[in-house]
Amino acid sequence: MRIAIPKDGEMVNQHFGQSRNFLIASVENQQIVNRKEISSESLQHNHAGLAGLLIKEGVSMIIAGGIGQPAANALEEKGIEVIKGASGKCEEVLETYLAGNLKDQNVTCNHHGEHHHQ
Repeated sequence: MRIAIPKDGEMVNQHFGQSRNFLIASVENQQIVNRKEISSESLQHNHAGLAGLLIKEGVSMIIAGGIGQPAANALEEKGIEVIKGASGKCEEVLETYLAGNLKDQNVTCNHHGEHHHQ
């Protein structure tokens, strides 16, 4: 299984679509066997492009902070499970998930609409 986490420095990026990098962790038997970081800078707010990049990397799960419903839908339509509402350092969040203590908080963001109320 390969898990992707959007990064903001060492922290989980709370704005999935603005992520410039993702931590990709390969997991076997609940143990991390490999980690790498990939750039998604050219795909910010390109939901289909981000989904394609993550599929190309063999990702089957995303652990995200805030993620808009269109992005979550694009990922789930491609068969990628999405856990929403994670926060903290990426490595700690990953360990929490592997220990069975991370649950989907159903947190979505709708920051795009904020600019349309005048």
